[in-house]
Amino acid sequence: MTMPRRRFLALSACALATPARAGARHAWQGTALGADVALTVRGGSAEAARAFFAEAARSLRGVERQFSLFSGSDLRRLNALGRLAHPSAEMLAVLRLAAAVHEATGGAFDPTVQPLWQARRLGQDETAAATLVGWGDVRFGPSEVRLSRSGMALTLNGIAQGFAADLLAEVAARHRLAEVLVDAGEIRALGPAPWDAVIEAPGGRVLRRLALRGRALATSAAYGTRIGPAGDRAHIIGPAGQAPRWVLVSISADRAMLADALSTAAVLMERPAIDRALAAFPEARVEALVPA
Repeated sequence: MTMPRRRFLALSACALATPARAGARHAWQGTALGADVALTVRGGSAEAARAFFAEAARSLRGVERQFSLFSGSDLRRLNALGRLAHPSAEMLAVLRLAAAVHEATGGAFDPTVQPLWQARRLGQDETAAATLVGWGDVRFGPSEVRLSRSGMALTLNGIAQGFAADLLAEVAARHRLAEVLVDAGEIRALGPAPWDAVIEAPGGRVLRRLALRGRALATSAAYGTRIGPAGDRAHIIGPAGQAPRWVLVSISADRAMLADALSTAAVLMERPAIDRALAAFPEARVEALVPA
């Protein structure tokens, strides 16, 4: 699982999308969940774009209030208390997809890995932390989210940035903006005309060029952020502490949070297992793989 940052577009392992054709453009930049957010509108009026950007900023503050590991968020309270009463519809949507990806990936995607990640970050013995990992001990429904064992904690950083991109796409649609590129750490491209995308390996070598049209693209890089006292450990950790099998995985899908979760899990999986997982989501496909 990925912990505090998945901002691979700003790192050496990246996917960069740009407009495929000329036209009036309006741009906005902000931050959410520790990542830069960039919005690009192609066509449309300046007034519509400004209204979109203003609502997008408000929506991102809502994402922070729910999914940040810091700043008094709903997730922070859940981890501290082991219980979150009356979770939002957005929280439940993220948890439902997390459960589906957990099942499809044979448990490789597991948000309960947070205690293990913290132990590894600090260079502590991981034995006790490993006993706190287990998605089967997470219960959620409209009345509450509950972590069954004391000391458990979730991270949603392997899916929440994708959720943010999808949310901003919904905001753009409400403002009747047809051609929009959302970059919230994961990319969501809207509109009938393509947006050119480049997936780069660590070091800048171009792995793939593709045109995104009405799709999302997520790239996970095992060493995009390094953790541990020596700064030499991958920040993506499996629920059993397993090491990454891939340096980089890029997956596209119709939803950014699906691409986000699948690319995170796929870093830990053998190729046949990746293919089996994607069979559960026919709208998703692998766009690039770099072996570890």
